[in-house]
Amino acid sequence: MKIESCTREQAKHIVNALNDYNLNIVPPVVSENWTPLEFIMKNEQNEILGGILSGIGYWGVLEIKILWVQESYRKRGIGSLLLRTIEKEAKEKGATLSTVDTFDFQAEQFYFKNGYKEFGRLNNFPEGHQRIYFSKDLREI
Repeated sequence: MKIESCTREQAKHIVNALNDYNLNIVPPVVSENWTPLEFIMKNEQNEILGGILSGIGYWGVLEIKILWVQESYRKRGIGSLLLRTIEKEAKEKGATLSTVDTFDFQAEQFYFKNGYKEFGRLNNFPEGHQRIYFSKDLREI
């Protein structure tokens, strides 16, 4: 036996094997695949002011990967509007829960304000800061 670096093809094999195992134990609730939910907000000049990259996984969970708003447009409701948009669409597609993580120097208070509840915190990641994990029950919106 030996350990070596894997190729992209081998990495896909590992992901597929784990997914096959998981889905044999717990069948998908919403979809057999990742259902992307990705939106941007533009101004009248067609400039991107913000965006959200997320999707619904096998078991009906909306996973928010990135939510960004241009610094000069923050605190104007753009982030909350993007968040509500994907939450509503995810719920319509059968999602029951939303998850996201952020850092203490990013959007901790934003997620609290938008009805998310903390379920975990990792200290000193990065050093001197915290990574915070949130969830929200979409059945309550």
